[in-house]
Amino acid sequence: MNEPASSDSARTVLVVDDDERFRGRLVRAFHERGFEARGAGDCDEALRLAREETPEYAVADLRMPGRSGLELVRELRALDPTTRIVVLTGYGSIATAVEAVRLGAVHYLTKPADLEEIIAALDRDGQPQDAPEPPSEVASLARIEWEHINRVLTDCGGNISQAARLLGLHRRSLQRKLAKYPVPR
Repeated sequence: MNEPASSDSARTVLVVDDDERFRGRLVRAFHERGFEARGAGDCDEALRLAREETPEYAVADLRMPGRSGLELVRELRALDPTTRIVVLTGYGSIATAVEAVRLGAVHYLTKPADLEEIIAALDRDGQPQDAPEPPSEVASLARIEWEHINRVLTDCGGNISQAARLLGLHRRSLQRKLAKYPVPR
């Protein structure tokens, strides 16, 4: 494991995600890699921190309560056009990826993304990435539903009742959907 760099030479990164556990893990991982990392749970907190000291890098979740990650990209770029921003999301789409890049993000990654992918995206040479190409195969609606259900269930720590409430399903209906094998891509 790399030793953290001194705070005088450390690159600064702002991690913005409403998932406290994920944000904390990412901030710790950046610290272990020698970054001076700070975390924020929403757009307003992130902007407050960025006004105190503009970060060299920012990693922003797309969907957060209140203002979205896209609005954050716009605001961070207005504060400091040199801030390199990567947008992370569990709900990726071509339209939001194009919008994120149009607003000034250098990259757009779908969760789960590991630290190596995020750092590589932040350190990309050149200008912001071009709009992503559409996938050669589009996942079926059934596959997307299955992936979403499993992500929500994971976020709920395996609690079927809680996941069913969040999904707007009856608990038994959710159990039946989970009993099915994954739908092929």
